[in-house]
Amino acid sequence: MRMILLLVTTAALSIAVFPAIAATARAPFAKAAATPAKASTLKSDLTALLEGVREIAAPGAPGTLCVFGDAAFPVVIGKTGKESSGPVVGAARVGNGRVVAFSHNGYFGTEALGTADTAAFMVNVTRWVAGDRKLAPGAKLHVGLYRKGGLTEFFEKHGFKASDVDLRRLNSVQVLVADAHSISDKDVETVAKFVQGGGGLITGSCPWGWAQLNPGKDLKVDFPGNKLLVPMGMVWGDGTTERTGSRGFTAGERPPTTAHAGLALHYTLEHLAGRFQLSEDDVNQASATITAAARALPPDDATFLPKLAKLSGDDRAKVLPMPKTPIKKSDLSQRLAATFQAMTAKILPPEQVKEHPAAKIFPGEVPANTPRIVRSLMLDTTVPAWHSTGLYAPAGGVVTVEIPESAAKKKLWLRIGAHSDSLWNLDKWDRFPEISTRVQLAKPVTKAGSMFGGLIYIEVPEKCELGDVAVKVSGAVAAPYFVLGKTKQTDWKDRLRKEPAPWAELECSKVIVTVPSSVVRTLDDPEALMKVWEQMVALEDDLAGTAAERKRPERVVCDQQISAGYMHSGYPIMAWMDQIKNFTSKEALLNGNWGIFHELGHNHQSGHWTFEGAGEVTCNIFSMLVFDKLCGVKPAKGRVSLEKVDEYYRKHAASGKSFEQWKKDPFLALAMYVQLQDAFGWDAYKKVFAEYRAGSKDELPKNDDEKRDQWMVRFSKVVGKNLGPFFQTWGVPVSQPALDEIKNLPAWMPPHFPPKR
Repeated sequence: MRMILLLVTTAALSIAVFPAIAATARAPFAKAAATPAKASTLKSDLTALLEGVREIAAPGAPGTLCVFGDAAFPVVIGKTGKESSGPVVGAARVGNGRVVAFSHNGYFGTEALGTADTAAFMVNVTRWVAGDRKLAPGAKLHVGLYRKGGLTEFFEKHGFKASDVDLRRLNSVQVLVADAHSISDKDVETVAKFVQGGGGLITGSCPWGWAQLNPGKDLKVDFPGNKLLVPMGMVWGDGTTERTGSRGFTAGERPPTTAHAGLALHYTLEHLAGRFQLSEDDVNQASATITAAARALPPDDATFLPKLAKLSGDDRAKVLPMPKTPIKKSDLSQRLAATFQAMTAKILPPEQVKEHPAAKIFPGEVPANTPRIVRSLMLDTTVPAWHSTGLYAPAGGVVTVEIPESAAKKKLWLRIGAHSDSLWNLDKWDRFPEISTRVQLAKPVTKAGSMFGGLIYIEVPEKCELGDVAVKVSGAVAAPYFVLGKTKQTDWKDRLRKEPAPWAELECSKVIVTVPSSVVRTLDDPEALMKVWEQMVALEDDLAGTAAERKRPERVVCDQQISAGYMHSGYPIMAWMDQIKNFTSKEALLNGNWGIFHELGHNHQSGHWTFEGAGEVTCNIFSMLVFDKLCGVKPAKGRVSLEKVDEYYRKHAASGKSFEQWKKDPFLALAMYVQLQDAFGWDAYKKVFAEYRAGSKDELPKNDDEKRDQWMVRFSKVVGKNLGPFFQTWGVPVSQPALDEIKNLPAWMPPHFPPKR
């Protein structure tokens, strides 16, 4: 049986990997997707839900919600890409009941309910999910609050009866309000029966937040909220949704038809068969909607995935994205084929995962006939996150990892591939959208396969108490790998830089740089290079005051395409391929690289001293530091020199010193920080940052107003000067109590500032 499965086409493969839905997958597709609720019902439902609502809040970073069921529909949508949108609120009729789901549990907070029309919307939602039930004269609709007692006042203020409720005793309430994160596996059936029987459910989840708090678990199959929601025709997915209004998400208009995954799939099938013509905008939207749903739904879904399998076809060679010929959202068949290929690769046994043709393009292939090796290493689990092994998994091969039985099920993971950025939401793909693989080491022996291959890592969770763990890796090939202080230069030149894997790593205690092997094969002095990287990160650690707290090195990875920006911060920091030569040249780094200094600055940034509008500003304090200490360029003579400060100020003053404009222009905003550094030096910054680090939770700022106030007050006290007039001259809002707190200090203003117009 296994030998036969190795030869099946992708379309046939869908039957093998989704056995529960094999009959559906084989059926002819005269109609690809059932039509959701009747248009008249949908129109009346949306009217009831959105009456008097023009905009709702966007608490935190709302996640994504996919609506795919026949009786489900999007209510409010947000941006998921430049040319696409997705639901942030969805609703469904379920049996005799109704449900409304939000893409963030922050909608149950007082701040969100006090923003825009969110309160009015929540009232509409409550009435709608209650259905058409008739109450006795004088009776109020009873809302049960599960672990949401703080909402009692809100609901009672708006004419409802509200009380805490036990999920095992829901008979007395008509509507249940429950954060999906508080619902356990044992509660799912109880809540589902409540809705089926005529109850109304209002729920919400920040799905990416749940995933972060539950490492090793799969949002699709392990999250109780999705176990509850999927049978109702909706599912929470990973990723975030961007706001469409000044305060959150605009509402009041019917979402596009193709924001519903079931309809998007139906019309896509009709479009590809030539029976219906989608507009370019609808093609882009349908592509994004179907992709999001396919990635969010559990693999045993019997309603949507079989139809996608039929649509995806069996020609893997068609999915060959590259910079000169990217796959765009309008390339529907290729997009959906890629989605299905990635999905099936996660389900198949490792022996059945074959090399994808696109792997030869990126990340590259292992030379033919390269011998597979076995390597034993010792894993120091006091260091969290990715541990490099100096090994590479060939695409389509099987890698075996052996660990002691005592270490199994301790949240260790095998990672294949340093290129962790997912590109699914982007409008074009220069490479396959997902090429790295993670497999939990839940057994003493774990096998894994990857369509694309990649460098091999062992991931260690925070606060792991396993000590040193022996790890044995089989089926890999050697990669060029240099470690400062451990690898001898002679070994590097004679042997290590020639290892056959297509990707290499250069490591020091502060950072690990991942680049193509072709670049390092001619690198003669990695020691001198990595000493520069070491110094670069050490400078930023020192300024932030985090040197003693560093638990692991930073990581920097070059990629064919990244998920956002020219570079982006995080773990790892991601950069495009044009940075490879800069990252592997000591001279290039010493000449200055604002981009990498900037992204490392983001990784050292603190939200306590970064208020709204300064996110792309305070990270550049670190950029200026590295330019000063490593490259010999003082901030006053750098990218925002004192001469440019005057120029920025004149333009700012001429436009009325608008704080909104200040927040939109990072280099205008940076001018203030340049002036502070020029006057008071780096020690002032270090002392202020140290104060924040030493502050208790009660002392630290709770909101944006407090962040601006504390930054001014703390800096003023450290330097012994009243910076109030300086902040006011630049038009940065601060409160009168904050100004009063420093009024006895001598007022300060930079020399010859403000400049004459």
